[in-house]
Amino acid sequence: MALIQNWLPPSRENWELIAWGWQFFPLFTAIQWLNSYYPAGKTSINSRLNLPGKWAWATMEAPGFLTLLYIMWSLPQELGLERLPWENWIMAALFTTHYLYRALLYPYLALSLSPIHISVWALAVAWQLLNALSLGGWLGGHGPTTTYDWAGKLYAIQFGMIVWVWGFLGNIFHDDDLREIRRAAGRRQAKAARQQGQRKGKNGKAEGVDKVYMMPKNGLFRWVLYPHYLCEWIEWAGFWIVGGWGCMPARSFLVNEIATMTPRAVQGWHWYVERFGREEVGGRKAVIPGIL
Repeated sequence: MALIQNWLPPSRENWELIAWGWQFFPLFTAIQWLNSYYPAGKTSINSRLNLPGKWAWATMEAPGFLTLLYIMWSLPQELGLERLPWENWIMAALFTTHYLYRALLYPYLALSLSPIHISVWALAVAWQLLNALSLGGWLGGHGPTTTYDWAGKLYAIQFGMIVWVWGFLGNIFHDDDLREIRRAAGRRQAKAARQQGQRKGKNGKAEGVDKVYMMPKNGLFRWVLYPHYLCEWIEWAGFWIVGGWGCMPARSFLVNEIATMTPRAVQGWHWYVERFGREEVGGRKAVIPGIL
């Protein structure tokens, strides 16, 4: 059953148009190098158009995997396919696993998330939908439709999955290291509040850790300030390896992530320098050790 005729799921003609156009997204990210305005996260602003951080994060990360799964369920019916190759479902599982973590577990584990401006939220939702249409169309029937189409790629699939797993685990590790900064600050505040309350004979209450920032130093943070970005790129490089060199949607996904996240990492490096000083940042790069 189509939600939007010829678009959700996409017809082959419309899918080819989306997948072709999605390759040129990096051209639009050039503006990020000229404008550091990004009203979310560390650089969030006070605005009536802000959305609550956790709610906004979950709803802007979830549309991608939900759309992809819907296309893989509905498109084969429209194309008259009995089933999709198990390899297609492996790629769908990798994609869904990542975004279940990003959309649900990440905001749940976070002690706090800064408000996200509605413009950032809307652009993120659009990004997710376009990416899901590109990938979902390929996986749902406009790409390989039989296991025979994947013949000879078993070792590449296995290697790609290993690369993906290491990137995913690295992403989680470095995310948690950032969370630990606020958990530790919360414990210190709670302890100080209890001690103050005991002296004054009343219950102490911590002030909160919404805007607590420190220099992370564990794992790849020793060399770069945004290793979670780098690990995510490693994930999607592995994903592309699973799909094969000719999987244009997986290639576009990786390239588009790098294109949109690199300027944010470079701007974030400058934010750390302004906040903590050049000496404290030291020789750390933004996202690629020893290079950028």
